[in-house]
Amino acid sequence: MNILRKFRRVAAAMTAAFCCLTAFSVQAETFMSVKDVQPGMTGYAKTVAHGRKIETFPVEVLGIMKNAGPSGDLILAKFSGPLIEESGGIAQGMSGSPVYINGKLVGAVAYGWSFTKSRMGMITPIEDMVKLWNDPAKEEIPEFNARETQLVPIATPLMASGFDSLSMQWMKDKLKSYNFQPVDTASAGDDNVAYPLEAGSSVAAAFVDGDMRLGAIGTVTYVDDKHIVAFGHPFLKRGSIDYFMHNAYIFTIVNNYDSSFKLGSVGAEVGKIDQDRGSGIAGEYGAVAPGIPVTIHVSDRDTLAAKTKHVKIIEDSELTPVLASTTVYNTVNQTIDRKGGGTATIAYTIRSADGDDKSITRHNMYYSEDNINEKSIDELYNVLDILKHNEFIKYPILSIESDISLTQAKQSARIVDATAAPVVVSPGDTIYFKVKIHPYRGEDEIKDMSFVVPEDQPLGDMVLEVRGGGVVPLPYLIQKQQYNLTDEILERLRTYKDFADLKKKIEEEDSNNQIVIEILEQNVSMVNDEKSTTAKLKIQGKEPVETDKSLVKPKKKLLSEHDDDDEAKSVVDTPYIIHGDGQITIKVMTPAKRDAEMAKRKKSHSGQVSLVESMDGEDSDVTGKKDDVKARKTAIKMRRLIKIRRPRTLKRIMATRMPTRLRTKRMNKFS
Repeated sequence: MNILRKFRRVAAAMTAAFCCLTAFSVQAETFMSVKDVQPGMTGYAKTVAHGRKIETFPVEVLGIMKNAGPSGDLILAKFSGPLIEESGGIAQGMSGSPVYINGKLVGAVAYGWSFTKSRMGMITPIEDMVKLWNDPAKEEIPEFNARETQLVPIATPLMASGFDSLSMQWMKDKLKSYNFQPVDTASAGDDNVAYPLEAGSSVAAAFVDGDMRLGAIGTVTYVDDKHIVAFGHPFLKRGSIDYFMHNAYIFTIVNNYDSSFKLGSVGAEVGKIDQDRGSGIAGEYGAVAPGIPVTIHVSDRDTLAAKTKHVKIIEDSELTPVLASTTVYNTVNQTIDRKGGGTATIAYTIRSADGDDKSITRHNMYYSEDNINEKSIDELYNVLDILKHNEFIKYPILSIESDISLTQAKQSARIVDATAAPVVVSPGDTIYFKVKIHPYRGEDEIKDMSFVVPEDQPLGDMVLEVRGGGVVPLPYLIQKQQYNLTDEILERLRTYKDFADLKKKIEEEDSNNQIVIEILEQNVSMVNDEKSTTAKLKIQGKEPVETDKSLVKPKKKLLSEHDDDDEAKSVVDTPYIIHGDGQITIKVMTPAKRDAEMAKRKKSHSGQVSLVESMDGEDSDVTGKKDDVKARKTAIKMRRLIKIRRPRTLKRIMATRMPTRLRTKRMNKFS
């Protein structure tokens, strides 16, 4: 895989660079405990304001704020000097700036008050920050609990390189709880050179690396051998995490009315950040953070433009689905270079690090009247979100590959009719179909299909549904309206036996460009509306009351219940997004009765039945006794019935969309 080889070469180059650098010839510094800090003490802080040069600014201690921080006390201080005047106060990106008093390291500039000129702020004690090097997974770190509601962490800039504003806005909307403020930035000439880190250096915690880069810039507080602490406050407070540790180059400090910030570039990858907790972030210089290689290929069939992008994103249950989709969305925007409607054909593979048996491969088509760019990534985001939050197994991702082609044309077709033969069958027989579709502004086409009657199919009427892959059968839509069921409620009703069942349902989910023929079960319901009372479950040690089983009616089979056997279905792919559905009724008999019935029908007519005829509500057998006039009247009657059965409101509901089973809504919570 090219992407894997590419990042192996990067890792090798990083290792070689580390061997050549005398990165940590820094002697251990002496700490000053917060209990020894007194009001009136003065010192200085270190940070980078331009390029990579470390500068200082004066600090004066005003007092101690007891238990005001996430890990204990905070030191209230006043900041001054030419650098602070130039930057308009403590700027975003200065968080983590080390503070020294009497030559001893006290802590990191970390917090400030809103609605001030940022000349005052809080310092996180270094004693709390270096605890991140211990085993924090066994510790319960309290949530940030400041006494003043105006006390806020100094925001860390999110530098975006290679991204456009639309993709960044999409990411922000998906991760609202993190309050990201991405800033478009440039690249420095030596971004690919690995530089050593020291107290006061700029450092970036990156999400995305490669052809696109995205990361937060802050300041290193302390370095001990290859271990560092920075920021002085949580970045996203994700706990144990694997961000990419990068150098950062500062172009300038931007002053604005809201808050000043450092404008910089995310440079070379130099290590990994493995802790993001209340007192800051911590990581290891020289270590390679695991990441997910993502390969994206997008082509525009109208302009023949094409782009291929390679990135690496972090592995995280909340962030991975959003970051992967954002990089794809950004590539789509840059390739087609327009907004508006169109048709997208997508294919993607999500490879699991736990083996190919857990990998997912899908293809689909989507159409949007106004925003095909965003529509093209909906399914990838939802599937990744389902996999990362599934209840059965942890799902580490080895790689993601996505291929998308787009056109401004509307590539859709409507099912207008279908014929089936024979219409009298026995279990195990094959039924042959001719499905007529009408492409948008095109000529009618005929698709040949076949359907094998299950060996265990009960005798009697068998109703076959002929539909587009993304269309919910009409009876279910009527029931959905009747019970006022939302997609979220239906998602809650749906359950899976294990991960293998979940994977199967994702991969075998019908695509919008397929014609599907399947049995429309008459006893299937979206909800359990049985009126009978069943035995109660055992609760709190009390035995349930015995109920006569003969008095309990059989329960309806729910859509959320899955059979062990494969579903009887016939599917054919088309180059169109398929709309419409209808039902054909087939007679299932014993072989002897079938043969007798077929012999009788051969004398009267061909033995075929059409989609229109079968929707009459009468027997699908159109006998030769009906003359042409009656047949024409019946056909007209059928078309009227179709219009009645498909009111305009339902037609709108049946618009092409991603299948309900792949749709999920999740609240992104700050943790």
